[in-house]
Amino acid sequence: MKILVILTGGTISMVRNPQTGALRPADTDTFKAFVPELFAADMDIDMLPFEPLIDSSDVNPNDWVRIAQIIYKNYEAYDGFVVLHGTDTMSYSSSALSFMLQNLQKPIVFTGSQLPVGILRSDAKENLLTAIEIAAAKDEKGNSFVPEVCLYFNGKLFRANRTSKNNAEHFEAFVSNNYPSLAKAGVHIHYRKRLIRYPEGNSSLTLFQHIDPNVAVIKLFPGITEHLVDAILNAPNLHGVVLETYGAGNAPSCPWLYEQIKAAVDRGIVIVNKTQCSTGSVEMGRYEVSMNLLKAGVISGYDITTEALLAKMMLVLGEYAGNNLKIKQRLQQDIAGEMTIN
Repeated sequence: MKILVILTGGTISMVRNPQTGALRPADTDTFKAFVPELFAADMDIDMLPFEPLIDSSDVNPNDWVRIAQIIYKNYEAYDGFVVLHGTDTMSYSSSALSFMLQNLQKPIVFTGSQLPVGILRSDAKENLLTAIEIAAAKDEKGNSFVPEVCLYFNGKLFRANRTSKNNAEHFEAFVSNNYPSLAKAGVHIHYRKRLIRYPEGNSSLTLFQHIDPNVAVIKLFPGITEHLVDAILNAPNLHGVVLETYGAGNAPSCPWLYEQIKAAVDRGIVIVNKTQCSTGSVEMGRYEVSMNLLKAGVISGYDITTEALLAKMMLVLGEYAGNNLKIKQRLQQDIAGEMTIN
């Protein structure tokens, strides 16, 4: 069994400087020394570190492309992939990979830690070693147990594009409010096969890597002003907007908001309705206060997370640049299990 571990950076890769006590990125040999179990297991594990390692706060779409290209180029040589990543933007990066790499037959498991690998109480070892075991797991026919992009953290395996980081203090840092976990790890790892996406047929892996970062998020709040919305919707080169609304997709009924949104849609800006609630789905038209959004041409994001929607929007805008009809169609399709369509 051969696994490729891609080390991008983040807390998991930090060690304490013995002179200053400050945390700093570890080199590959130092990192390996803290996890000797990696090389005691009955599998081949290669490590490929970013040079230099990057904090997840500095991760951008170019880094998504870099990770996706590494996996694509090494796809045939390995049985599975583990991506070590900082927790702050892990849900964005892992969501992006789920859209960029289509027809997966092998697992890509993102993980990280809340404490550095060199700290005595660190959660790094358990997260890393279990992620590797999941990436290597196959059934009696030689098929991977979880052939999709996942996120493993603190005993739970999630579909990556359903996750959000919700806790900066606890080891249980991630949630998947609108989709159950794919597996739970205790003494044994229990996979929920009925929840896992399996490939149809034997299509070859496809890489989508054209990304358009010209997107924005407008979060509605009581008292939001016309000039603020106007400034965002008229930003240069803006192509897509995530509109975070109230409840089941509701917005204030003031005429200026409708007029601003309709004018933006008429200019070709794609606007997707995403509820601010962490659990639940957009149901446009259920309440009268969402009818104006429908009339203005806003489309539904159903129960997708903001992280997944932003990544999906960037990718779809990049892949189908200039074809707004196709862009809207793809944004309303479930591409990688990221949303449940009502």
